[in-house]
Amino acid sequence: MMLPRMPAAVIFDMDGLIFDTETLYQDAFKAAGSQGGHDLPRAVVERTIGVPWAQSRLLILEHMGPDFPVDQYFALMIDHFDLLAATQLRLKPGVLELLDCLDQFEIPRCIATSSAHSTVQSHLGAHGLSDRFQGVIGHGDYVAGKPSPDPFLMVAQHLGVEPALCLALEDSHNGVRSAAAAGMITFMVPDLLGPTPEMESLCSGIAKDLHAVRKLIEAASCL
Repeated sequence: MMLPRMPAAVIFDMDGLIFDTETLYQDAFKAAGSQGGHDLPRAVVERTIGVPWAQSRLLILEHMGPDFPVDQYFALMIDHFDLLAATQLRLKPGVLELLDCLDQFEIPRCIATSSAHSTVQSHLGAHGLSDRFQGVIGHGDYVAGKPSPDPFLMVAQHLGVEPALCLALEDSHNGVRSAAAAGMITFMVPDLLGPTPEMESLCSGIAKDLHAVRKLIEAASCL
């Protein structure tokens, strides 16, 4: 497995890629369900991974029915997530080493996420990463979220780099679909969702973790 070229920029998803937050979200969904007396199946919750809330809301209502108090449930979930994140927000393996590598080769990087800017800045600030990225494209910055290519195309425009020259790193299926549709070199770094034949067809490769991505960039520098 190799990169086809040295990337001119690297685009990061956030949840499940930079931060180990997807597990926290799953726990928060479960806690909100228990508090509200709702039995939301894990399979439904997993379908929300990498999906903006507006779409997740429809998925939940589709399964639970139109009378389900989805907005109250979401508010409870966010409350539980904030409590968990306050003490359990962790970086995914290899984040700092990859950022150091990008510094070494002077490769700009940006975040493309479905999360709100306030959430992104809170997470980055908690780990001293606020100045390690050249920009953030988050919820509210684009018309159509992932799996639409819009978030990644906006990042490329922000950085002034052709999409085909960007390396996109994603853990979710919708994120991979978004980056691939934008025409970027796309690598999946699986978190809670494993690769499928569709993901393998859309990706240039599947990396075990960000340490593996760093090694790919170091190898590409020698080409």
